[in-house]
Amino acid sequence: MANEYLTFSLIFLAVWLLVFLLKKPLRREMFWVSIFTMPFGLTEPLFIPFYWHPPTLFNLATTSGFDIESLIFSFAVGGLGAILYEIFFRSEHIRVSKHEMHSPRHRFHLLAIISPVIVFVLLHFLTSLNPIYAASIAMFIGGIATMLCRPDLSKRVITGGITFLAIYFVFFLLFVMVYPYAVKGFWNLGALSGILVIGIPIEELIFAFTFGMMWSSVYEHINWYRNK
Repeated sequence: MANEYLTFSLIFLAVWLLVFLLKKPLRREMFWVSIFTMPFGLTEPLFIPFYWHPPTLFNLATTSGFDIESLIFSFAVGGLGAILYEIFFRSEHIRVSKHEMHSPRHRFHLLAIISPVIVFVLLHFLTSLNPIYAASIAMFIGGIATMLCRPDLSKRVITGGITFLAIYFVFFLLFVMVYPYAVKGFWNLGALSGILVIGIPIEELIFAFTFGMMWSSVYEHINWYRNK
């Protein structure tokens, strides 16, 4: 059986590697955000089979809920989502002054950073929402929290959401063209809205936008950088 998920993940990893090799100034940010993002692939048991159930290497998703593909995918999209703004706007990082770090607005700096985790946990345990909706809502709130805490990152948050959505849409459209049976075969459409945009579950596009919002500024937010 073909491993469509592995193919999709490796394509993103190949793009990650290409950008990493060509954009030397972005390597540090890409690498560390990817390392930070990769463990989120271990949350896959929360999504299988409630959101989807793709074939995986060694049939791990079926036997354990975990899979290697999710780690590869999380690593790749994490680093790519973090540096899209620099690629399109050629900006540089400058450190936020210590005076600004201690402004009243930043009293909730840490809370803003961890807000997506808090929101996801609350939604997961206190509601019956499908995990993909809980994750998307959590990342959307994380993006809003970032803009409230760091208004200077607002353009980056919005641009990151739109840009990653556009790129993800193209990749997913190619995926659907190559594997036209995959969406109906692997996604649990009965538990979702059932809305498809050119064959793509709308939940995937919502995820892409909110992921881009959150991850486009996570490196700058955590490390007190702004864009020059």
